[in-house]
Amino acid sequence: MVKAAFLGLGIMGSPMARHLGAGGHEVTVYNRTAARAEAWVAANGGRAAPTPRVAAQGQDIVFACVGNDDDLRAVTLGPDGAFAGMAEGSIFVDHTTASASVARELHATAAARDVAFLDAPVSGGQAGAESGQLTVMVGGDQPAFARAEPVIRSYARACRLLGPAGSGQLAKMMNQICIAGIVQGLAEAIHFGKSAGMDVEAVIDVISKGAAQSWQMENRYRTMLAGKYDFGFAVDWMRKDLGIVLDEARANHARLPLTALVDQFYADVQALGGNRWDTSSLLARLEK
Repeated sequence: MVKAAFLGLGIMGSPMARHLGAGGHEVTVYNRTAARAEAWVAANGGRAAPTPRVAAQGQDIVFACVGNDDDLRAVTLGPDGAFAGMAEGSIFVDHTTASASVARELHATAAARDVAFLDAPVSGGQAGAESGQLTVMVGGDQPAFARAEPVIRSYARACRLLGPAGSGQLAKMMNQICIAGIVQGLAEAIHFGKSAGMDVEAVIDVISKGAAQSWQMENRYRTMLAGKYDFGFAVDWMRKDLGIVLDEARANHARLPLTALVDQFYADVQALGGNRWDTSSLLARLEK
């Protein structure tokens, strides 16, 4: 059992921190909105801290799950940042979906303080966080990963070190590239089937047993058919992630024509007022 801090109690961070506590770890939490941290402690135990630095003091591992690169720098750097409070030999595990460049930057900054840094974005969405069944993609150094991995398993069904600093974020980018293409394909198939007068549910029941099967098909086609798009990862968040992907592609000269196109399709969904709809709402664009 370890002493741990968790920074960021959004829809992902709150259940992840809860699983840490349920696993027997001693948990201190910090949230930019202090009332949310106090409410979390009232429901789950542990203690709340007023700043990331105070939260990090005396901890073996500090976890974070915040919004973007700037939010991550805000909770790690500066006099009130977590790095200022972390002891030598402790570990910072970042579950934010952020850029590979910020992961490398913070890895170097932490190393100068004799603190380990792992970039460890997750996949599985709110449902995976609630059930403790997330997939965690990790970049960083093997000794730190070996120490942190058993603790991460409190809320993960899969956790793997994929390379040096930044590798976790690059893996998450690959994940989002795959999801963008799969959801667009599923949306087009449903739209095509409805336009052709097919019993779409019957067709999907058949094709989901074959090579077309995917998690998105199994878990989203019924809600898509019902025109309900409030079941997971929001369009605004997906566009943030795809922006990171496309920035990285420009830097490494990867060609991502489909990803760029689907990113624009999500912009169309935003224009329909679907900022907080889940990513399966690509179908709504086709049916407008």
